[in-house]
Amino acid sequence: MSTQRLTDRKRAAIVQAAVAEFRAHGFEATSMDRVAASAEVSKRTLYNHFSSKDELFAEILMQLWDRSTTTLDLAYRPDRPLQQQLAALLLRKVAMLSGEDFIDLARVAIAATIHTPERAQDMLARLAQKENALLTWIQAAQQDGRLRPGDAALVVQQLESLVKGAAFWPQVAMGQPRLGTRAQKQLAAAAAELVLSRHAT
Repeated sequence: MSTQRLTDRKRAAIVQAAVAEFRAHGFEATSMDRVAASAEVSKRTLYNHFSSKDELFAEILMQLWDRSTTTLDLAYRPDRPLQQQLAALLLRKVAMLSGEDFIDLARVAIAATIHTPERAQDMLARLAQKENALLTWIQAAQQDGRLRPGDAALVVQQLESLVKGAAFWPQVAMGQPRLGTRAQKQLAAAAAELVLSRHAT
C-alpha cells in the first residue's frame, strides 16, 4: 500500500469517526482526543490532517455538500429549458439538506455556534463558497436574457427560503421527518416554477 493511499485512508477514518462523535455527543463534548481514539490514529496524525476541531467540523460539512454535487452539471445551458435546469440545481440542494448526516450535523453546528458567532460566520462563509453555482447560474440566465435583470443574489435568497423552509428548518428545529425522494423532487420543481413565474422573461 502506498504512503499516499494510507494517508488518505487515515483521513477518511478520522472524518468518519468525527461524524459519529459529533452526532452522538455534540460539538462541545467531542474532543480531538475522542476523535483520535475512535479513528484509531494518534493525536499527531489527527493534527497533521486537521489543526482544530472547527476545521474538522467544517471539512465534514464540505464533504456532505460535495457528495451531493459530484454527478451534476451545474453550468447554465442556453439550449435547455429553464425549469428543467433550475429544478435540477434545486434538487441537488434539497437532497443534501435532507440527508440524515447533514440534518444531524446541522443541529450540532447550530448548538455549537449560538454562543460563538465567529464560528458560525466561518462555517457559513465556507458553505457560501460552495453555493456560488446557483448564483452563477442565475447571473448567466440574466445575461442571456431569459431571466429579468435585477439582483441575482435576491433571487437566490428567495430560492433558498423556499427550499430550506420545507426541507431543512422544520426537520432541524421541530423534528419533522426528512423529505423522501418524491417529496424532494416535488419541492425542487415547485420552487423553480414559482421563482421563474416571477423572474423569467
